[in-house]
Amino acid sequence: MSWAGYALLSAFFGALVAIFGKIGVRDVDSNLAVAIRTVIIVFFAWGIVLVQGNAADVFRISRHTFVFLGLSALATGLSWLFYYKALQLGEASRVAPVDKFSLALVVVMAFVFLGEKPTYGNVIGASLVTAGVLVAALVR
Repeated sequence: MSWAGYALLSAFFGALVAIFGKIGVRDVDSNLAVAIRTVIIVFFAWGIVLVQGNAADVFRISRHTFVFLGLSALATGLSWLFYYKALQLGEASRVAPVDKFSLALVVVMAFVFLGEKPTYGNVIGASLVTAGVLVAALVR
């Protein structure tokens, strides 16, 4: 499967995150919901690694890679905490589009920090995402 296929599956399951998450935070503190979700993800992810048989590869990962995986994990944790609090307080149909503003931010950050070259497609796409976020968040 190509990157696009995996990206579409990610989008589909990302949509389910919003729907299931909104239902899940109705009667529980949003931070506790994130903690429960995280424990389940840890077991799920390590289960996949163990089934694949590549758990020993963890000892071959460089310190540089560990640092950036750690930073990514911290960013993920903060994103989840804020996302679940937003879901608890707001409508999923408005929270999720605002959360997806991260797409436009990734495009800009990829140019700045990763040295990726802007194309008409990703600049226009990021602009359209930004417009969509503004419409979803501000227009009633």
